[in-house]
Amino acid sequence: QVQLVESGGGLVQAGGSLRLSCAASDNTFGTYVMGWFRQAPGKERELVARITSIAGRTDYADFVKGRFTISRDKAKNTLYLQMNSQKSDDTGVYYCAAPRFRRTDVGEAPARYEYWGKGTQVTVSS
Repeated sequence: QVQLVESGGGLVQAGGSLRLSCAASDNTFGTYVMGWFRQAPGKERELVARITSIAGRTDYADFVKGRFTISRDKAKNTLYLQMNSQKSDDTGVYYCAAPRFRRTDVGEAPARYEYWGKGTQVTVSS
């Protein structure tokens, strides 16, 4: 079972930047498709970005394209989300997640992801 721990959240002004980290307990971390999700108050959890395991292909939600960058350091078993030019709409709890099986791309739906961290709060003030 993969354990995930997010960090790096906090309070930032609109236009500012934050970098989130997600530390994985499993040494096979590099073989999992990984995703960042967020959930704003009163809203459903949604995909922000994901990265594949082998080729490192990345996909982004339209509302973060050009502002956020997902990356991973396999040697450190860590996933990152660099968030620039932040907006108040970016406020929410950010989670990293992995599907149940390695090398399996399960798409964008949160329900398809098996392993979740507890999340880190990001608040963007306008």
